[in-house]
Amino acid sequence: MFTSLAGRTAIVTGGSKGIGRGIAETFANAGVNVVITGRNQADLDRSVADLADAPGKVSACQADVANPEDSRRVVAEAVQRHGGVDIVCANAGIFPSARLEDLSPEQLEEVLAVNFKGTVYIVQAALAALTDSGHGRVVITSSITGPITGYPGWSHYGASKAAQLGFLRTAAMELANKNITVNAVLPGNVMTEGLDGMGQDYLDQMAATVPTGRLGTVADIGNAALFFATDEASYITGQSLVVDGGQILPESQQALAEL
Repeated sequence: MFTSLAGRTAIVTGGSKGIGRGIAETFANAGVNVVITGRNQADLDRSVADLADAPGKVSACQADVANPEDSRRVVAEAVQRHGGVDIVCANAGIFPSARLEDLSPEQLEEVLAVNFKGTVYIVQAALAALTDSGHGRVVITSSITGPITGYPGWSHYGASKAAQLGFLRTAAMELANKNITVNAVLPGNVMTEGLDGMGQDYLDQMAATVPTGRLGTVADIGNAALFFATDEASYITGQSLVVDGGQILPESQQALAEL
């Protein structure tokens, strides 16, 4: 039995859709008050309305975490609305595809700004509030792509996700004496609205690469993030948890065929 997180406050960046929306829903269903961020107000409004019946209160703050001023404003809003911040889920991320020979400086900077710098900025902005909490939690959404695997067209994305893990190890050390833990979840293939319209054959091909035979759900990632936020996880910091249905395990396609 885990200690209840009801009444605590979480910020979920990129929380208006996809994995971030799943994390926000999981936390709100656990009674956590959640402030979601995103760049599109309509997406934010839709998510807040959809989660209105959750035990925890969900509200939105339009922001671009690649801008440190926006990150500071998000934290200030969360503190004003709920009296503090206990959990930061640094989830905001983009994944435009670009082969190395075509990758422009602007594309590289945009991906690093949102995925990596945005993680640093939101954690920096929340440090005082997380310290005041007495049980501060930072949960980073990284990926298997970059830290463990590669995929053509995602050299910049993979680099940003690996950079998050380099950041978390030293951040975890620096923040340990403030009772703040810093951990990461590494999703594999997860079914989100971004895959809508890809067709069943495509989805079946993706699922066939996973030993469990299915794509992950946003709730699978949300539950992992929720665990890292619990009191019972207070002695875990600087760690990364792969949530991929065993996707990284096979050494070849033949290994999957033998199952």
